[in-house]
Amino acid sequence: MDSSNLSSLPEESLEEELEQPSKRSEAPLPTAYASVPLRSPSQIPNPLSKLEFGTGASAESYNLLEEDNSWLAARSSPQKYSPLDWSGYFDEEKDVSIPDSNDVFHVYMAGTEGPVVFCLHGGGYSGLSFALSTSKIKEKARVVALDLRGHGKSSTENDLDLSVETMCNDVLAVVKEMYGESPPAIVLVGHSMGGSVAVHVAAKKILSTLAGLVVVDVVEGTAMASLIHMQKILSSRMQHFSSIEKAIEWTVKGGALRNIDSARVSIPPTLKYDDSKKCYVYRAQLEETEQYWRGWYEGLSEKFLSCPVPKLLLLAGTDRLDSSKGMELARPLTIGQMQGKFQMVVVRHTGHAIQEDAPEEFVTLILNFISRNRIGPHGVEIPGLRRPLQS
Repeated sequence: MDSSNLSSLPEESLEEELEQPSKRSEAPLPTAYASVPLRSPSQIPNPLSKLEFGTGASAESYNLLEEDNSWLAARSSPQKYSPLDWSGYFDEEKDVSIPDSNDVFHVYMAGTEGPVVFCLHGGGYSGLSFALSTSKIKEKARVVALDLRGHGKSSTENDLDLSVETMCNDVLAVVKEMYGESPPAIVLVGHSMGGSVAVHVAAKKILSTLAGLVVVDVVEGTAMASLIHMQKILSSRMQHFSSIEKAIEWTVKGGALRNIDSARVSIPPTLKYDDSKKCYVYRAQLEETEQYWRGWYEGLSEKFLSCPVPKLLLLAGTDRLDSSKGMELARPLTIGQMQGKFQMVVVRHTGHAIQEDAPEEFVTLILNFISRNRIGPHGVEIPGLRRPLQS
């Protein structure tokens, strides 16, 4: 790629964006796309917005923007936001071709023993959203991180078909191609949109070796209530970047991700180079998939509770279960949690992407979940009970 082509781009710089006055009149509810950085970090949100958008921007950081913008004078070191390669976290990447179709799904793999932690990312992310977490999980278990259709390096006949049914079938097809009719024990881990897909896959009760389900920061009530704001949020984010480094910088400074190292490895595959515009744009065309959004979250609470495996729900804030933001939709989940039907952990001081912002805590929670439920490479292991030898 000729970098000289980028110099002609009238760049929407961070400096220019911060000088623009606020145009938002009201902050929306927590969203399934809580990761997307809004155009102007200098806009001071209401007290709930750092939870609602997953920005996690502290009051101190906003005070800094108000009182002292001198940091804008010095351009950030490109090295600080330079991309990191997947190979520093995963052991292997490969394409999985689905028979009788032109669909090819990209997966990142790590680890050699233990159950398979099968990771599904959120809307607009990629499998590398789990990179930092994988580098530790692979010491105790195997990890597979999938690029869902329309995301990352996966390529399908219809990248805009993000219906939950289609994505469920994609996951099941990939598992079958990778492991045949006898897959190892699988713990499904899904973040945001990927959490919905994980729940729907588990609820089908087709995956015979499914041994656990982990859903990361998505709850039916708040997700459904936020759908009316989705298009506004997607159109509000920066649309063009002169370089990958600029995209990483914007994501971190805009508050979408708190962990710079995670952003350096997870942001590059969420972009693609547009030859006509001579700049980088988003790989996933989420704004064109609105017809499928309700299907991701409608009935999610009941489906989650119906899954016949150990369940863990990780939340970035207690507001996700606030019944005032979903009314009847939040009640089944709240009652189920009180009845001990699943484990719930609120991870403090993090944004929407818990696995990226707090990878060490995320790893501890995942490995403790596997250990507590005695999930081994072949499923639940009962002490004293020996498995018959495979012939």
